[in-house]
Amino acid sequence: MSSTPGIEYRVGDATDPEDRPVVIAHVCNDIGAWGAGFVVPLGRRWPRAEAQYLDWHRSGENFELGRVAVVKVGDDVWVANMIAQHGIRRRRGDIPLRYDALATCLEKLAGRALELGAVVAMPRIGAGLAGGDWAKVSELIEERLCGRGVKVVVYDLPRTRSENTPPKL
Repeated sequence: MSSTPGIEYRVGDATDPEDRPVVIAHVCNDIGAWGAGFVVPLGRRWPRAEAQYLDWHRSGENFELGRVAVVKVGDDVWVANMIAQHGIRRRRGDIPLRYDALATCLEKLAGRALELGAVVAMPRIGAGLAGGDWAKVSELIEERLCGRGVKVVVYDLPRTRSENTPPKL
């Protein structure tokens, strides 16, 4: 039995995590596109995270797969813009998520979270529009974050009433 705590799952909003200090982590693409998926509510709640990402892309400075920018957006709240997605569309069956880049990003994030004494909160990163397999992504999170002693909380949005209603026959 491992003494390393694993991922904690909660129902709620990853843009408004309960713990403080906290780093909200998410996957970004390498083409400077911000406008679909988790970044929409994230950018609404924390506009500075979006501005940093777009400025970073325009600068071209170290804007590439495997890079992370951690930006302070509030009291004891940071956002980690992790570039681990190549483009935004599937091509010839190839998904946008790059597992090797995600692993590198998570390793860098672990160091920063430990420096800040922060919990890392996130949605199920890489498993939505990026097309990744949550089983593989969660394994990387367990290894690269939890394995280094970082507390990780993954938020799932509450199901809507219509999702909870059984289909009519």
